[in-house]
Amino acid sequence: MPVLFTPPAPVSLPIQGSSQRFPVHRVYCIGRNYGDHVREMGGDVKRSSPVFFMKPADALWLDDAVPYPGATSDLHHEVEMVVALRHGGQEIAVADALACVYGYGVGLDLTRRDLQNLAKADGAPWDSAKGFDASAPISALTPASVCGHPQHATLALQVNGATRQQADIAQMIWALPEIIHELSKLWSLQPGDVIFTGTPAGVGPLLRGDRFHAALGDIATLEGYLV
Repeated sequence: MPVLFTPPAPVSLPIQGSSQRFPVHRVYCIGRNYGDHVREMGGDVKRSSPVFFMKPADALWLDDAVPYPGATSDLHHEVEMVVALRHGGQEIAVADALACVYGYGVGLDLTRRDLQNLAKADGAPWDSAKGFDASAPISALTPASVCGHPQHATLALQVNGATRQQADIAQMIWALPEIIHELSKLWSLQPGDVIFTGTPAGVGPLLRGDRFHAALGDIATLEGYLV
């Protein structure tokens, strides 16, 4: 079928130790998934129902130079374990969820905090605060066949050499199998889906010229700077 114009290239992620790439379908994110972060944002820690939102697939950013977005004077970093799915489905049982995982990485959920706060105050969606261009810098993926399915791993972010965020992924309120289970009740998950699994306390501003180093244990690292 002829198309009106050449479509953009599909989004894909590099894989550690492989010439193959991981084709991306959707990008899901969970909010309020570390108790200390919930408290620092003024919320109550509870397990009622998870809070999900999405970013466009082309918000994933692989270049070292990360552009500072327009329409904000308060860009914040949120370091997160990232999970890539090789299988999907609906109503996936918690016990079956890890079998859907292809691999793991680390990423930043960049947030226009000023716009998010305005949206919250008005009861409006967060799209402009979360889903902008280059809002999801991300590392290469490490296959689960190499690293296993980590139950404990230190998730950390340094900015200009100083530690800003650090926690063990075991501190997540909703564990990964539960996240996959809950997502699959709302969407039909697909191979190629990517999940940002939440951020610990210590979120804060990034400025032009700042350099960051994010790590998920010895599984994945991400380095870059704001321009």
